[in-house]
Amino acid sequence: MQFYDVIENRTSIKKFKNTSLNREKVERMINAAMMSPSWKNEASYKFIIVEEEHKKNAIAEAIKNKTQEAATAVKEAPMVAVVVANPQESGEIDNKEFYLVDGAIAMEHFILAATEEGYGTCWIAAVDEKKVKSELGIPENYRIVGLTPVGEIQEEKKNYTKKDVKDYVFLNNWNTAYTDKVEILH
Repeated sequence: MQFYDVIENRTSIKKFKNTSLNREKVERMINAAMMSPSWKNEASYKFIIVEEEHKKNAIAEAIKNKTQEAATAVKEAPMVAVVVANPQESGEIDNKEFYLVDGAIAMEHFILAATEEGYGTCWIAAVDEKKVKSELGIPENYRIVGLTPVGEIQEEKKNYTKKDVKDYVFLNNWNTAYTDKVEILH
């Protein structure tokens, strides 16, 4: 896949086949995450790869949302990747905590690599952090940034509709649509 195809094909997948993951592909996904940029290259994040059934079930029980789709996805996926980060190993400026950015960029590298490898993912961040930390033995000074189930895609699902550039990208000033001033190639 070409880079922009990967971005276009990535979508939130919540239904997975009951098949094992290829270790070489998983290693490439992990390596992609390890190449992500971070605050002063400090890499305040860590990944926990979860494959044990009882641990995936415990994580699923800790998910906070109105439907059970995410919890079911975590239970059924062959693997869950949990990203944590230590706020003390990253920067903070004007109450912006960069450990969240560090962890999010690493997770996005991982998710895009999973898409390239033919796997589905779904970013999940609404969890009972205390329960997940206890289940996985995560040190108190680390925070959970997010997690994703990973597996072979069982559902046919297209990506969400692309956002209209004129509503989201401005040129030089707020509400001066980029597309009003610059010709976009389609």
